[in-house]
Parts: sequence; structure tokens; C-alpha cells
Amino acid sequence: MNIKFYIGRNCGLCEDAKYQLEFFKETFEKPVNIETIHIEDNDYLLNEYMLRIPIVMYQDKILQEGNIDFVTLLEEVEKLS
Repeated sequence: MNIKFYIGRNCGLCEDAKYQLEFFKETFEKPVNIETIHIEDNDYLLNEYMLRIPIVMYQDKILQEGNIDFVTLLEEVEKLS
């Protein structure tokens, strides 16, 4: 499973979301690869996601944005499986 994790620098919510994603990764029954993408490195991403980060995407679908929590991530992934 490949997850894209869009974050910004100096983002408190992003730091909190990292812990939620790590917990998700440790408890999910399949291997999870998390690709961290800094939106400041791409003008399009910065304009698109600046006020919405952190964002967790799977299969080009946003699973969660803003406040990320482990339980909702599991529920959203199960819907797509």
C-alpha cells in the first residue's frame, strides 16, 4: 500500500499527523509505504493545498486532510479495499 502524505514546514498538524500515520503503518495488516511530499517544493501543490495540509492520499483519493486520526484512516482504506 502506497500512501502520499502532503505536508508543510513548521506545520504543527503535520507533526501530529506523522504520529497517526506511523501508528497506522505499524498496525495495518499489509505493508505500508509512506511518501512524504513537502508542498513548498512545488508551486502547484503549494497553491492547491496550502490551507488544507496535512493531507493523506491513497490511490489518488484524499483519505483525510487537516486533523488526521488513525481510526478514520482505517475506515477510509477499508472502504477502498
